[in-house]
Amino acid sequence: MIKQALISVSDKSGVIEFARALSSMGVALLSTGGTAKLLADNGIAVTEVADYTGFPEMLDGRVKTLHPKIHGGILARRDFPEHAAALATHAIPTIDMVVVNLYPFAQTVAREHCTLEDAIENIDIGGPAMLRSSAKNHKDVVVLCDPTDYAGVLQQMTQQGDVDYETRFTLAKKVFAHTAQYDGSITNYFTSLGQDKLHATRSAFPVTLNLHFEKMQEMRYGENPHQSAAFYRDLRVADGALANYTQLQGKELSYNNIADADAAWECVKTFDEAACVIIKHANPCGVAVGASSLEAYSKAFQTDPTSAFGGIIAFNRELDVNAAEAVAKQFVEVLIAPSFTDGARTALSILSGMSIADLAQAVTLQESARLTRVPGIGKKTAERLLLELKGKLGADLGAQANGGHPDASADILNALLALGYSDKEAVLAMKQVPQGAGVSDGIKHALKVLSKG
Repeated sequence: MIKQALISVSDKSGVIEFARALSSMGVALLSTGGTAKLLADNGIAVTEVADYTGFPEMLDGRVKTLHPKIHGGILARRDFPEHAAALATHAIPTIDMVVVNLYPFAQTVAREHCTLEDAIENIDIGGPAMLRSSAKNHKDVVVLCDPTDYAGVLQQMTQQGDVDYETRFTLAKKVFAHTAQYDGSITNYFTSLGQDKLHATRSAFPVTLNLHFEKMQEMRYGENPHQSAAFYRDLRVADGALANYTQLQGKELSYNNIADADAAWECVKTFDEAACVIIKHANPCGVAVGASSLEAYSKAFQTDPTSAFGGIIAFNRELDVNAAEAVAKQFVEVLIAPSFTDGARTALSILSGMSIADLAQAVTLQESARLTRVPGIGKKTAERLLLELKGKLGADLGAQANGGHPDASADILNALLALGYSDKEAVLAMKQVPQGAGVSDGIKHALKVLSKG
């Protein structure tokens, strides 16, 4: 049963309502600094941690909760008589719930003008200690680090008088994931700083790289039927990433569907004009731009109608009814667009076998990263990881590829953009043929063959 709770949060979303509900159930509340003031200002009975421990906050608030009366009350096992005896000897009441979220380190270092001092001051010490202590003793302590969990906990307390073990365990897992991510962010940032320790000159490639992903979907199989697979996304997924998709209809996406859809989406959003990309087996078989999505699709489809059968199609504009009706005439595995008009949704709704994904207007080109695992050799060589940041080709590169002739640079740039998303050798048909020593004999030969039709 929850008799006493400690609340100390940076993100104060919903905390007033949550604390008021706890108080109405007879739960004694402990708090610190700004959180304590907020609760008191809103008429909620609360005891400052400094008054509770008899030891004042010190060192500009760096030492507040690091005290035996706090951690003893959290870590004591209620089923151990010797623990109960130790608490009684030192007059330490139990703390049955801990509600903590951490200083916003990641948000701080994401700011353009962040300084090292800013970063250091936003490294939370007491918060992670309380979270980990509570999560370790989750059988006896309910621990919350996310405001979205408040309602569910209150519901259980109202209906059952307590919080069940499965919920406690789930919340503990969430805390360990949260503190691991938090520490990983700190490590990534500090090991990205150079000798000058300046935020502006930090490296994109930290000496120690911590990656944190959450599982979105466990799949029926991987690339091949004998392989297992799951789909994970970065905890801080960027706008414009495929991981933001909402599936509107059709069967659950497979491993190959997601791999091809990612290639299609990353390729199509590099174009400023209305564009369409058709992917089959991880390679573009049709890439085109046009005055509208319909025109772009028609051009892309005409590039290779045979390979387009059963492919993945992506658009970088809202899909309207005209383009949707054209797409509906062929067999498509997955269709992706930033959004779909009502007319397009209606036109596609009869195709139950087609999976449709909505990216909620997220046509945003971020500096995304590509990770490639490099297996070790035997037991002596550790597995390695290649990390590549993918930028956007500029018009100057298109002109450079044509020997400085700007009249063909836009066409060449579009060809280079498409080629950048091909995993294998590719032949690109362009309106204007690049000239110069940089053009390989193989491409010249391919263009001659294409010109003979």
